[in-house]
Amino acid sequence: MLVLLPPSEGKTVPDAGPAVSLPDLSFDALTPQRRAVLAALAAASARADALSVLGVGAGVADDVARNLTLADAPTAPASAVYTGVLYAAAGLGDLTPAQARRAAEGVLTISALWGAVSPTDLIPAYRLSMGTDLPGVGKLATTWRPHLAAALDARATGDVVVDCRSAAYAAAWPAPAGADWVAVKVLREVDGRRSVVSHNAKHTRGVLTGHLLRRRAAPPTTADGLLRAARELVGTTVGTAIGTGLASRMVEANLLDAPRRGPRTLELVVS
Repeated sequence: MLVLLPPSEGKTVPDAGPAVSLPDLSFDALTPQRRAVLAALAAASARADALSVLGVGAGVADDVARNLTLADAPTAPASAVYTGVLYAAAGLGDLTPAQARRAAEGVLTISALWGAVSPTDLIPAYRLSMGTDLPGVGKLATTWRPHLAAALDARATGDVVVDCRSAAYAAAWPAPAGADWVAVKVLREVDGRRSVVSHNAKHTRGVLTGHLLRRRAAPPTTADGLLRAARELVGTTVGTAIGTGLASRMVEANLLDAPRRGPRTLELVVS
């Protein structure tokens, strides 16, 4: 099992910890590209038009300024730096030692800055999105693709890839042909009608991730095994709608055929 997560836009800033050591991050073959993107990000963040270049608003100016000192900034495990709906639901910081080992071996966050990191990798908080065209390196999804393929293809081959990424991050690395690639799609059913709801989708993907790490059975290695694991959540409460207090319950889990190119789809329906 290899679960792929997107990073959160908001991040918790570590207040103590060692500086980032690029060679000590997972997949040290990515070190040269990480170094290049880190330098380009610092240069872009120092520009007068940094907010425009990075595609962000004035409300995150402090985050952009922090990009100037990332090489020396305090770090914490990625599981503590990445926050937000998906990560809160997954509870990566609240695992037993055995579950944490499963996460370290089977969960990766695909990052615009680091390429790919495991929950235990020590990183600082940063501001950079995969959709950015970063001066000096170019469009990040494009520039990362060959590096991630070289680093991750062998890890994914022969295993099931549980893809919880958004489109921009999915573009940075499509799983290889030798992997059982499954994208997780969440639908909300109200009065018999189904629709995609982004907030609910993030939360439910986090619930699925946490379930895959905490269940007693061995991690799935095929799409069919993933479907069986997901169906263990049918009938359970998977979240509460913000502002309403109404609990969401998973009512279906289905595995859909793949298009000509791309992943199969694990469709989770909550009501």
